[in-house]
Amino acid sequence: MSTRSSGNDLPRRLQPFAALALVTIVIGVPLWMVVATASKTTGEALDPNLALPQTWHLWANLRQAFTEGEVLRALLGSTLVVVPTVAAVLILGSAASWVLARRGGRFSAVMYGFAISGILLPPAVITVVLLLRQVGLAGSALGMVSVYTGMYLSTVIFFMVGFIRTLPLELEEAARVDGAGPFTVFSRIILPLLRPVIATATILVCLYTWNDVFYAFFVLGGSNTSTLPLNLFKVASAGLYLNNWNLIFAYVILMTLPLLIVFIVAQRRIIAGITSGAVK
Repeated sequence: MSTRSSGNDLPRRLQPFAALALVTIVIGVPLWMVVATASKTTGEALDPNLALPQTWHLWANLRQAFTEGEVLRALLGSTLVVVPTVAAVLILGSAASWVLARRGGRFSAVMYGFAISGILLPPAVITVVLLLRQVGLAGSALGMVSVYTGMYLSTVIFFMVGFIRTLPLELEEAARVDGAGPFTVFSRIILPLLRPVIATATILVCLYTWNDVFYAFFVLGGSNTSTLPLNLFKVASAGLYLNNWNLIFAYVILMTLPLLIVFIVAQRRIIAGITSGAVK
């Protein structure tokens, strides 16, 4: 009997090791290829692979990519786009979600359907660019922020409305009885309870906007404003990094580091915000 139970427990005991091996293969192998290729000379990196470099040139390649690729200017451009986008999406999304979640009737249902329609209907790039040109925002960071805000507002509203509907209405009614106005109820009751959704939305919006090159190419292409992914595309297309995979992968490391540092520094608050929803 004990032999049979131990045999049945064996697959269960091996599950953590299988999961760890899968994560190592899926994440570790590509990550190692990036680091290994970024540490090689131009000749060694002509065919990117998992082999160790004969001599490590990681720091020299990072320095060359940083200076020749104008990473600092592109980093400033990404910051000017990502930070306002995240702030606008969270502020507008949370306020709109609260109203849509608490208001009943057909009009609110129609407005909610219109608000989340952006999830299924991505914006037409040509139309967006023409509209930005008409209002004078094409090629500017403000225009890029406007595009990203409109794109990801639907996703944030979708998550937040569903979460707010699970919150007890009695909390808001008790605050109103005590004389609290709508702004006080929203800022002191709703926002603190929205921390898990806000943390998740912040991660998603940061990742999407930081790594996007498609919409940035059409909105910011040809202007002085440039984000990190768009700048990499420009310098690679211009021939600076042509077949220089070591510099391209070094640039990728530099592009990833700021976001990685932010997540490492803020990981406690992010995890606390996500797990707080479990004991809500």
